Amino acid sequence: MAFQNFASLIEFKAALAPNSRLLGFDLGEKTIGLALSDTLLTVATPLETLKRGKFTADAAKLEAVIAEQGVGGLVIGLPLNMDGSEGPSAQSARAFARNFAARGPLPIILQDERLSTAAVTRTLLDADASRRRRAAVVDKMAAAYILQGALDRMRHLGEQ
Repeated sequence: MAFQNFASLIEFKAALAPNSRLLGFDLGEKTIGLALSDTLLTVATPLETLKRGKFTADAAKLEAVIAEQGVGGLVIGLPLNMDGSEGPSAQSARAFARNFAARGPLPIILQDERLSTAAVTRTLLDADASRRRRAAVVDKMAAAYILQGALDRMRHLGEQ
């Protein structure tokens, strides 16, 4: 399947294989935070943070996680500006999604990630996490925040 930012979460959800998990991404310049959903698509859990390198090497690491965890779809954070416009980071996320989609058939959706890192950092500060601890977990927790937002939106679709 060629990359498409699904017009709706309904289309994205319909494209998922039954009992598969979603993998959430928080794409940074130096790292990629990863989070994993359960098979019921209700809860996002921080998974790990990968150091970024060249795209091919990053994609190979991600494909290993996808195979190991039974992932059926990807939720990639789209870092929009506060006014909703797209800057260089959002363009980079779209390019990553396009390039990754060219490698395989998994459905991919882009999820607005405005304020995700700020929200996670505030939570960690409230929990009195040290600066070192915050640095170690903020990317994978931001990925979980992004993924949970998509899961919550998908669940509310079924309630309408």
